[in-house]
Amino acid sequence: MPSVNEIEAARERAFRQGHEGAIEFREGFTIRSFLGALFVAFVMLPGGLFLGLVAGQGIGDAAEWVTIVLFAEVARRSFQPLRKQEIYILFYIATSLTTVIAAERGLAGGPFGNLIWNAFTIQSPAFSGFAEQVPQWAVPAPDSIAIIDRSFFDPAWTLPILLLVLTEGLIRMSWIGMGYTLFRLTSDVERLPFPMAPVAAGGATALAEAGSKSESWRWNVFSTGAVVGLIFGFFYLAIPIFTGTVFGSTVEIFPIPFADYTKAFEAVAPAAIIGLSFSLANVLAGFVLPFHIVLGAAIGSVVCQVMLNPILYQYGLLPSYTSGGAWATKLAVDMDFWLSVGIGINLAVAIIGIWYVGSMLLKNRREVAASRVSLAPPPGRGDFPVWYGIIAYAIATFGLILLCRWLVPDFPIGLLLFFGLVWSPFNSYISARMIGLTGRGVGFPYLKEAVVVASGYKKVDIWYAPVPLHDHGGTVQRFRELELTGTKITSLIKAEIVMFPLIILASFFFWSFFWKASPIESGQYPYAQMAWPFFANTEAVWKQVNLPTAEETGTSFQALKPHLIAIGTGGGLAMFGVFSFLKLPILTFYGFAGGVGLWPMNTIPQLLGAFAGRYYFARRYGEERWAAYAPVLLAGFSCGSGLIAMVSIALALIAKSVSTLPY
Repeated sequence: MPSVNEIEAARERAFRQGHEGAIEFREGFTIRSFLGALFVAFVMLPGGLFLGLVAGQGIGDAAEWVTIVLFAEVARRSFQPLRKQEIYILFYIATSLTTVIAAERGLAGGPFGNLIWNAFTIQSPAFSGFAEQVPQWAVPAPDSIAIIDRSFFDPAWTLPILLLVLTEGLIRMSWIGMGYTLFRLTSDVERLPFPMAPVAAGGATALAEAGSKSESWRWNVFSTGAVVGLIFGFFYLAIPIFTGTVFGSTVEIFPIPFADYTKAFEAVAPAAIIGLSFSLANVLAGFVLPFHIVLGAAIGSVVCQVMLNPILYQYGLLPSYTSGGAWATKLAVDMDFWLSVGIGINLAVAIIGIWYVGSMLLKNRREVAASRVSLAPPPGRGDFPVWYGIIAYAIATFGLILLCRWLVPDFPIGLLLFFGLVWSPFNSYISARMIGLTGRGVGFPYLKEAVVVASGYKKVDIWYAPVPLHDHGGTVQRFRELELTGTKITSLIKAEIVMFPLIILASFFFWSFFWKASPIESGQYPYAQMAWPFFANTEAVWKQVNLPTAEETGTSFQALKPHLIAIGTGGGLAMFGVFSFLKLPILTFYGFAGGVGLWPMNTIPQLLGAFAGRYYFARRYGEERWAAYAPVLLAGFSCGSGLIAMVSIALALIAKSVSTLPY
């Protein structure tokens, strides 16, 4: 069918790159990777923790690229340059150890940040009405010595810490098993292109080639991107970080995360979400993502979030909307309309994906028989039987279900089984397929809240239980990146085994230190002092929606609307049929489906980058050359902005330390 030619070509190119490119797979986890893990855990992690509390920004790309550049340069000067497989594993370790738990709260520093957040919220005025109902296996009572003295070294924390460690271990087993299974399905069977995977792969290759006889164009392009990242990062990150630490209030040259014009236009366009992100990263992402994906996402976000919202409001379909900024408006319109419609559209995407896989495997018996050979993984990639992944996921999921059953025995076990054995695999596949096609996944926000309320359960403890409701689709791209860099899959598993105790110990140690040093809500941490009370109030609203008092006050949760889900599903399938019939680019449809719930302030700059890449840079350098340049340029930009962020954090920490001295 001509309308799918583009996506088929992308699939075939991606498949050939991993399977027919004569890639030599090598081990990436070595002693140098282990030393890198120690460096990130005990040097970078506290920097990210501090930056989140002070400025509300995660350490982001700083940990990844600073670690890589440092170790690459030391190794090169020791006449033992790092292989690209080692560089990628360093990248993976740094990314995993410094991942922000909750970006909007600036909560970083590993899993113990969740316990700190629970300790903060249980003492907040917003929780005063139901704090006594919060289970002590999640957080000690607000009047306990453990909370008053701000110390993890108290017997009251024993059970919460043990549950945290056990849950983290089961979740890691879960995503490895499901992630590998979906990787085999979406990459080896469906041959999806994974457009964002070459970014990390290209950056690792460029740094591996730098300074060697095999140095190529990658290093030049990477260096150009790094310089751009340094300059932009100075104005976008360095100035706000340093001024916020030294003067107590940040000076932002460019608004972070975006300029919000929603209130300015609410008189003429009520409920329209209007703004613009000035982050250059969005523009460079437009260089990398397929043009029709970006085009569809921009159209979807602008049409739905800017043009349709005022119409929906006029017809009374957005009853929760009140005057406010972009954040409040987005929450209201999602709850009233777009959450349900988005679920329906994503169900349509899943139906299309299942149909495609089935039609491909059943095309004819000869191809199915041949697929046993052609779909075999490349030799030396470090694969293991798919059944191992399924078994690992099943063990982890049943472990979480039994844990929930023990902690919340009155919650319907049928829902736990549905979440873990039906919905999570189904949702993960939808997300993995969208990432494989578009570079971004899909989500079903507030689904847990809707199901809990619909179940009739009337206790708070369910919000703290490790419910097996996960989206592992994003982990699939990691396996694709391993393939592109020629890194054995066993390297990732070894890295995870080593990282788990490291992040537990480092997170426990540094959160204990920062929490004991001063209260989180004190002036020592300006962003936390300003933002945490707001998010505690928001969380208190959600955690009360299923209580009997919610029905009395009229705040019960009514966001899941079956008729809107059906409309979204039917509309998504109908749109796919129209695109196929008119032979329009199918990638535009997938972009539109993923863009319905996105922020237009981010998709518009991405579209500008896509237009610049397609109609200027591709014509100047040639389409094939520009397609190779763009991912490496984005990787270099991430490195440059990460370096300047790391320098800013170091200066901020020095300034903070000096300001507390008595002389």
